Amino acid sequence: MIKKYLEKLYSDSEKLNIQNISVLLEKNNQANFLDLGCDDGALSVKFAKQIGTKNIYGVDVVDKSIEMAKDKGVKIKKFDLNGKFDFEDNFFDAIHANQVIEHLNTSDNFLSEIYRILKPNGYVVISTENASSWCNIFSGIMGWQIFSLTNFSNKAQGIGNPLALHKDRIAHLESWNHVRIYNIRGLKEYFEILGFKIEEIKGAGYFPLPSFFGNIDKTHCHFMTFKIRK
Repeated sequence: MIKKYLEKLYSDSEKLNIQNISVLLEKNNQANFLDLGCDDGALSVKFAKQIGTKNIYGVDVVDKSIEMAKDKGVKIKKFDLNGKFDFEDNFFDAIHANQVIEHLNTSDNFLSEIYRILKPNGYVVISTENASSWCNIFSGIMGWQIFSLTNFSNKAQGIGNPLALHKDRIAHLESWNHVRIYNIRGLKEYFEILGFKIEEIKGAGYFPLPSFFGNIDKTHCHFMTFKIRK
């Protein structure tokens, strides 16, 4: 019963997180838009439509996802986001990365490469899980692995937390493992160190309460979304 309730809250929070991202995107029918970790391209197309552009670019490493994204009209490339990005300097007006930065070994490189390929005054919307969400704090107090770091192995999911939503699922790809989890102050300072200006922060998820509370108390939301500008 508790797990089903948490699954419902998690699903609602994911939906609100997507809404938060959409709100932060700017209308520009000439924009070059890049979706990092674009998966099957469904959200890439949705967000490009919100922007009003048909110049949709994507990056992923899973061959099946890449083929599906191509079928949706995404100009997609396959490369590791831990290395140099295969794009020219100052090319993109808008970049999106949802639930990506926590998977990377070299986030310094990730953000530096984003900065390099953004046009002057270009912006990026980055969303990730929050180490300081109430459910993560509760897990830490209980001596459990925090919810946001139960998927750190490709041998099994949901390790170290009896309420982990992914506990009964089969092992996944190594690229899906979480490497590190940030909190709001950490990311704010981090983005500024890398040269970005923070414009807006939104939150979603506030377990065990309804997800919209995450937009009120962003410090303890579960999904935090930043709009930052070059």
